Amino acid sequence: MTCCKEIREGCLRVCDRDVVIKYEDKGIDYLHGKESLKKKSTRVSPSESNSREELPLPEWKATELGQIPCPPKERGGCGHGNLELKCIFGENWVSDLKENAKKIVLSCGSAEVSQSQSQCPCFELNKGVNVEDEQLRKAANRGDSGDNYLYCPLASDIQPGGLEHFRRHWIMGEPIVVRDVLKLTSGLSWDPMVMWRACRQILIKKGSSDLMVTALDCLDSCEVDINIHQFFTGYTEGRRHYNSWPEMLKLKDWPPSTLFEKRLPRHGAEFLSALPYKEYTHPRSGILNLAAKLSTKKLKEILNLKNTKSSVEMLKPDLGPKTYIAYGFPEELGRGDSVTKLHCDMSDAVNVLMHTADVDPKMHQFSKIEKLKKDHIKQDRRELFCKANADDRETAITMQESKSAIIPNGGAIWDIFRRQDVPKLEEYLRKHHKEFRHIYGCPVEQVVHPIHDQSLYLTSYHKAKLKEEFGVEPWTFVQNLGEAVFIPAGCPHQVRNLKSCIKVALDFVSPENLGECIRLTEEFRILPQNHRAKEDKLEVKKMAIHALNHAVTGLQELILAVAQEAKEPVCVTD
Repeated sequence: MTCCKEIREGCLRVCDRDVVIKYEDKGIDYLHGKESLKKKSTRVSPSESNSREELPLPEWKATELGQIPCPPKERGGCGHGNLELKCIFGENWVSDLKENAKKIVLSCGSAEVSQSQSQCPCFELNKGVNVEDEQLRKAANRGDSGDNYLYCPLASDIQPGGLEHFRRHWIMGEPIVVRDVLKLTSGLSWDPMVMWRACRQILIKKGSSDLMVTALDCLDSCEVDINIHQFFTGYTEGRRHYNSWPEMLKLKDWPPSTLFEKRLPRHGAEFLSALPYKEYTHPRSGILNLAAKLSTKKLKEILNLKNTKSSVEMLKPDLGPKTYIAYGFPEELGRGDSVTKLHCDMSDAVNVLMHTADVDPKMHQFSKIEKLKKDHIKQDRRELFCKANADDRETAITMQESKSAIIPNGGAIWDIFRRQDVPKLEEYLRKHHKEFRHIYGCPVEQVVHPIHDQSLYLTSYHKAKLKEEFGVEPWTFVQNLGEAVFIPAGCPHQVRNLKSCIKVALDFVSPENLGECIRLTEEFRILPQNHRAKEDKLEVKKMAIHALNHAVTGLQELILAVAQEAKEPVCVTD
């Protein structure tokens, strides 16, 4: 609808060029500080970013009569015919829904929703008074800030319907960490070999096999095919590259989220049972999860349609659950770390650490690792900091060489940025993006969007530099086994694994962050058509309409039931 409006007005905001980012494969040795030998590796880079070329797309505009033709093939259309706008609801359905909602508010009164941070008891603790409360975890050192500590309740302390404290923090856009969620489950093993055997048994029954998987090598951000048994062996025992550098592999979305509960039904049920605040997080019955309201079945019920298929089918967003299985290393290597690079989800998310594994330190030859680090630093001096002034260059090198950093204990270290800091964060990344490496270990010469490209990870050096230049500091904390991290929509975040980890994540849409989800949907819409972030679809406005209808219908039924019980006449809107 927005695109059609802009086309008619002659001001389509969507990027009219396909943008592809080009990275040159300079060979495996280049990844460890040596000069490019032009020897190609056998790695395959992700399809979305092999090179950077701006390819102009054909013009797309309305006809003189105001009709909008189907977009050209280069834009994903058929190139002929006209677009037809069809409304699946009745002519006045939406306006009637709004009117009914207004009448209910007028007759019953609106709920008082406080957004005052000062009302939360944690606020005084955040100021530095009695911060020994176990429900608080220090995650930042911002001066004159009331949100340096994160709310971290125990799962066992959360009572059914006890949302008040959670909402006080959530409405402010703060992450929340819930501890010990696995203690409330049946104790099903999440050992990767157990998961693999369970999945294999179901596949064998169906006469299929799934022995090979595609993993991502964090050293060069390229894909590698590997036997799944070998991958899981490396998860517990570790793997090394030919020169003894730790090999960090990531397996995303295995089994695929669309098949997770079919291939691993017991693990799927176990994950759902571990979820705290199910009013928000449950994908089907969460009363405050707007995504749970979006279903074709419910739509047909609204429209009183029978035996209808394609006419009311809608795009169902893939909200998970999704598994993230990856190796880890306790020390920040600076190159090839097991990371999820900086990105921003267009919905809320909860991420649960289900399993960790400690790799025997004897697996790694630390003397060789230190020698390779020095080679990396020399290469960075030549390529990344050659244009920086002398002071910046020396600071960067000193911080890379420093061994004084405390290695945290836990499963994964998170950095989550506040929404209000995003403009400054983007400005810093646009200024310094050439100091980062991405595919094939090449410097990031150009970015389309410094966050949505998901090509940058801020090391300790860059986080310190960001605070020095712009006064921006993320919430930084360690996620331990059995902890659920709630990430509000619109908060950029990155993660580095300290151990081998199995995490399971689920997206949801909360009423508090609906506006942020809509803003992000618009931000993603104007990215180039072939941008990786465009793969995520979230029909958040449809979710809002269905959620409103669900709420209005429920309130009408409740008012009627109360009135009948009291035997008092009541006026119920149609």
